Amino acid sequence: MTMSFLHYFTDPVLFAPTVGSMLMCFAASLVGALVFLRKQSLLGEALSHAAYPGVVFGVIICGFLSFDEKSELLIAFCIMGGGGASALLGLLAITFLERKMKVASDSALCFVLSSFFGIGLTVASQVQFSYSTLYQQIQVYLYGQAATMTDIHVKIYAILSLGVLLVIIMFYKEILAIAFDRPFAKGIGVNTRAIDALTFLLIVAAVVIGIRSVGVVLMSAMLIAPAASARQFTNKLSFLFAIAAFFGLLSGFFGNYLSNELTTYYQMLAPKEQLTFPTGPMIVIVASLLCLLSLLFSPKRGLILKVLKVAHFKYRCTCENVLKALWRQNHENIAPLDSQKRKTFPHILPFYLRFILWRLKQNGSVQKTALGYTLTREGDLFACRIIRLHRLWEVYLVDYIGIGAERVHRSAEEIEHILTPEIEKELEALLKSPTYDPHQQPIPRSTLL
Repeated sequence: MTMSFLHYFTDPVLFAPTVGSMLMCFAASLVGALVFLRKQSLLGEALSHAAYPGVVFGVIICGFLSFDEKSELLIAFCIMGGGGASALLGLLAITFLERKMKVASDSALCFVLSSFFGIGLTVASQVQFSYSTLYQQIQVYLYGQAATMTDIHVKIYAILSLGVLLVIIMFYKEILAIAFDRPFAKGIGVNTRAIDALTFLLIVAAVVIGIRSVGVVLMSAMLIAPAASARQFTNKLSFLFAIAAFFGLLSGFFGNYLSNELTTYYQMLAPKEQLTFPTGPMIVIVASLLCLLSLLFSPKRGLILKVLKVAHFKYRCTCENVLKALWRQNHENIAPLDSQKRKTFPHILPFYLRFILWRLKQNGSVQKTALGYTLTREGDLFACRIIRLHRLWEVYLVDYIGIGAERVHRSAEEIEHILTPEIEKELEALLKSPTYDPHQQPIPRSTLL
C-alpha cells in the first residue's frame, strides 16, 4: 500500500534511511558544485575508489579491537575514518603525480583510482575469512546500503553536513573569487592554497558521507548530477549552491521513496520473484533523471527550448521568404505564387508551404484571389522592409567589405532576418541612403514602411 511522503519522516524504520540519505545528498551536492566549477568531475570518482582500502582497513581495525555489532557507533567512526584517511592519501598521491612527477591530470586520476581500488579488493578478499562477521560492512560501503541506516548514521551525517555548509558559508567570498578569477583572488590577498586545501578536504568529507548510501561505485554521480542540474538554471554561485542542494535533497528523498514503494509494489505482483530496487542506485537514478530533465527543459539552457527557438526562427524566416516572393510577384511582374510555388520554393515541402500560406492568411499578411495569393497592405509593408534590408546589406558588403557583387546574395539572405531597426538606420546613414543595390535593383525607400 502506498504511503504518504510524511510517513517517511515519522515511521521509526524509514526515518533513518530517508533523512540519512537526504543529508548525504545535501552535503555531496554542495561539494559537487565546487568540483563542477573547478572542472574536476573525475576527482570525486577517483577519491571514492581511493576510499575503499581505508574502509577495508577500518574493518580490520574493528576486528582487531574485537568490536562487535553492538559497538555500532565505534564501527561507523572507524570505517569512515579509515575511508577518509585513504581518500586523503589518494588526493595527496594525485597531487604529487601532477605537480612533482608532471603526470597528466587524467592519467594521475586513473592511476590512483585503479591502484587504490585494486589494493582494497585484494585486502577485502582476505578479510572475508579472518573477520567474516564484519566483512558485510565492506560490501555495504562498496555498493551502498542506505536502507540499513540507523539513527547513529543520521547523527554522523548531520554533523558532517553541517560542517560542510558552515565552511562554504564562512569562506564563500574566497571560494567565489578563486572559482571565477584565480589571479584576481591572489592579487587581493586570498590564500588560494589554503582554500584549495579546504576544498579538497570538503570533497573527501563528501565522499566519506556518500559511500555509505550509494557506494564507492556510484558516488561520483551524486557529486556531479545535482550540480550539473543546478547549472542549467543559474549563473550565480550562491544560487548554484542552493539549487544543487535542493536537487540533492529531492534525490535523497525520492530515491528512498521509489526504492520502498516499487519494491513493495512488485512483491505484491510477483511474491516469488523477490525483486528489489536498492536504495543507493535509486538515489543515483533519480539524480540522473533530474539532471536529464534539467538539460532538456530548463528555461534558458534547455535543449528542448533551444530546438523550439531554432524551429521558430526557421519558421519565421520561411514566412518572410514567402512574403518576399509575393512582393516580387506584385512589384516585379512575376507569375502568381499558385503557378510557381514549387519552382520558387523547391526546398519547402508542399504541405508545409500550404501551412505557411494559411498562417500568413490568418494573421492578415496575405489573401487568396482568383489568380492566387497576394499581399495585403500590412504584408506588403513588412515584405518591403525585408527586401530593403536584403539590398542594403548587399551594398554594405560590396562597398565596405569588398566582396564581389556575385557573392553577396547568400549572405544577405541569411542576415536580412536578424537586422534590427537600429542597425537599419546605421546602414542607411553609413551608405548615404543608396537607391540601387549592386545588381542595379531599386532599394525600397523607408518611407514605404
